[in-house]
Amino acid sequence: MPQSWNMNVQILFSLAVIWLAGFLFTRVTRLFNLPNVTGYILSGVLIGPWVLGIIPDTVRGGMGFVTDAALCFIAFDVGRYLHRDRLKTGGRGVLLITVMEAFLAAVIVTLVMRLAFRLSWPFSLLLGAIASATAPASSLMTIRQYRAKGPLVDALIPVVALDDAAALIAFSISAALAEASTSGGAGVKEALIPAALSLASLVVGAAMGLLLSLIITPRRSLDHRLTLAAAFLMGLAGLCAYFDVSPLLGAMAMGAVYANRSSDDQLFTQLNRFTPPVMMLFFVLSGMRMDLSALGSAGVIGITYFFVRIVGKMLGAYLGAKMAKAHDTVQKYLGLALIPQAGVSIGLAALASRLLPPDMGNLLSTIILSSSVLYEIAGPACARLALSRAGCIQIAPRGPGRLDKNTDLYYVRDEEDTTELLSVDPRWQQENNRMWVFHRGREEEDS
Repeated sequence: MPQSWNMNVQILFSLAVIWLAGFLFTRVTRLFNLPNVTGYILSGVLIGPWVLGIIPDTVRGGMGFVTDAALCFIAFDVGRYLHRDRLKTGGRGVLLITVMEAFLAAVIVTLVMRLAFRLSWPFSLLLGAIASATAPASSLMTIRQYRAKGPLVDALIPVVALDDAAALIAFSISAALAEASTSGGAGVKEALIPAALSLASLVVGAAMGLLLSLIITPRRSLDHRLTLAAAFLMGLAGLCAYFDVSPLLGAMAMGAVYANRSSDDQLFTQLNRFTPPVMMLFFVLSGMRMDLSALGSAGVIGITYFFVRIVGKMLGAYLGAKMAKAHDTVQKYLGLALIPQAGVSIGLAALASRLLPPDMGNLLSTIILSSSVLYEIAGPACARLALSRAGCIQIAPRGPGRLDKNTDLYYVRDEEDTTELLSVDPRWQQENNRMWVFHRGREEEDS
């Protein structure tokens, strides 16, 4: 992109290129049944400084705020899964399994990085905390695709929902310890300040969630609901950036308090429809930050991380399920369904790279980004294998089908596995794993 263009022109064309590249690469990854996140990351590598170098350095350097914004949206959505009804339904067993699988994955990765590769404690702690995160989309997509039912599914859904919350807490603790150890002081004050700031962000986020639940009333218009939620999240992100503290805990607390105070899922649905361009921008930028020159040094470490995390997840899930006296299929196969990793882990890697020296930050980001691609390739296959071995897949995946070739009468199986007859327009559009159903004169999205 010509440097003679003024900054506004460069930014606008850069955004267009980023979004178009992200979209076009999803057309390629769809051919291999890979998730969109993989396409976003690969498109970022292609247009980034290590391959084509299309995006100017000045533009890339000025988009650091995208990470904080995207993470706030992600963490706010994670907070919805901390609803008291969900926690009561899952019971203590789900909490025990979640803690064990997240904790063991983090501890094993941390110890292996420190003892086997002699990496610093800050690096090892941060990488270990990121290892505890799981990408729920792949497992949930597989459950839906095969209409899976059974004890394993009943345990898997709440565990993957709570898993990211556990990862955010673990990362915040590790970040506070890493920041204290790299600040040059070993005193109590240096250790307590980051922890106190993280706790303060939690309290502020909870207070903002309470305020948001009072402001957003049933009479509030949809446009203003979305505007207020975005304003509160960006305000929290700016406040956390001012004090140089992660916004994750605060945004998660805001989402949890709002979900429990209002029992309103519509706002979360609105935000999920509003944020795709922001999320695509975030993941493409993450791919652009991947240091290809670090792949050589990250090779052995990255491969070790890939397998050690799987071992930690499977061992932790087994022990947690054993302690919770869960069903035998949960004990045997839950860990296999917790392998995918993307989304939150990529955001955490972007935050972690800020806390480490540049070379170590690049190494950590490269490990997470490259392993995320591998996890997203292997994850759905492992989830399907786990569900199949556990006897949860009862029917082959089915899409809509014509009941009578002379009419426009179709069938589609809904969430409860019942067959509903729909009189529809004979057009079925598949786009980004979403099926658009023309039903009773209006478009409905079956995602």
